[in-house]
Amino acid sequence: MYIKLIRKSPDGEWLRGSLYIDGQHICSTLERTSKAILPLIYSVCVTQSPKFKRLLPIVNNVPQRSGIRIHVGTQPKHSSGCILVPNREIEGQITQLLLQAQQSHEDIRIDVTTVRPHYTDEPCPAHECAPRNHCLD
Repeated sequence: MYIKLIRKSPDGEWLRGSLYIDGQHICSTLERTSKAILPLIYSVCVTQSPKFKRLLPIVNNVPQRSGIRIHVGTQPKHSSGCILVPNREIEGQITQLLLQAQQSHEDIRIDVTTVRPHYTDEPCPAHECAPRNHCLD
C-alpha cells in the first residue's frame, strides 16, 4: 500500500497537506511546522498507541524520533510531530485500510514530500490575473 503526503509550504505554525492512499485523496492534514518529520519515504504499520489507547498507524524509522502517528487533531498543540487528520471517522477509515493491508502482509509505505511554490512567467488565466500579475502555484 502506498501513502503519499503532499505538504504545502509552511503557514506559520501549521504545515498543511493532502493525504492520498493508493492514489485516492483521503483528507487534508496538519502538522506542526517546528516538529514535522523529514520529507522521506517511511514504512508504516498499525499498532496499539499507549497514549491514545487505540490502534493507530505509526510511522517507522523516523530519524531521531519515535512515536510519530497519524491521528485526529485540529490544533498545533495536538501534535509533537504527528500527522493530524480532521476527525475520528477519517482516522478510523485510515486505520482500517492500513490494518487490512498489514493483515494481508502488504508492504505499507508513506512518501512525505513538500511542494514548494514557484512563480511562473506566464499570466494565470485560471485565476484571471491582470496581464502583469503572475500567480503563485
